[in-house]
Amino acid sequence: KLFFTDYGNAAKVERCDMDGMNRTWIVDLKIEQPTALALDLINKYVYWLDIYLESVEVADYQGRRRQTITKGRQIRHLCGLAVFENYLYTINSDNLSILRINRYNGTDVEALAMLDNAKEIRVYQKRTQAAVRSHACELDPYGVPGGCSHICLLSSSYKARTCRCRTGFILGSDGRSCK
Repeated sequence: KLFFTDYGNAAKVERCDMDGMNRTWIVDLKIEQPTALALDLINKYVYWLDIYLESVEVADYQGRRRQTITKGRQIRHLCGLAVFENYLYTINSDNLSILRINRYNGTDVEALAMLDNAKEIRVYQKRTQAAVRSHACELDPYGVPGGCSHICLLSSSYKARTCRCRTGFILGSDGRSCK
């Protein structure tokens, strides 16, 4: 799945398949400017910053069990968001510090380090990396991903895929080749 925020005409947190299909709104009420999000892949929660409402919130992948983690004016200066174990990590754009926030109660806010310039933060940890298994976009015997001549995108499951073409090309009737 691909998770993303949108604060155009109607602000929301959404998800879709990697090929853009099955687009689903997770949160579309009481949300104004969601600017960053992070996923708890193990427990299936999505966290987001709303700089207009000055809040950090969480909901499950279906938009249920929504909770506010923390609120306050300091939120409008945050950018980027990552989750690891009991904490959220973000960047304070005012003083370029990395902040750690307890994700269960919004307390224990601690500045960990100062940076010269940063707008995004990521945590990489082996437990959060999905195990690699056979999937529909694997190289075929000719070295072509999923048999697609240009781009292979996973669809509704790791067993399904959609072929797409680069700009200026159209997908052929076989659903795999680009012309």
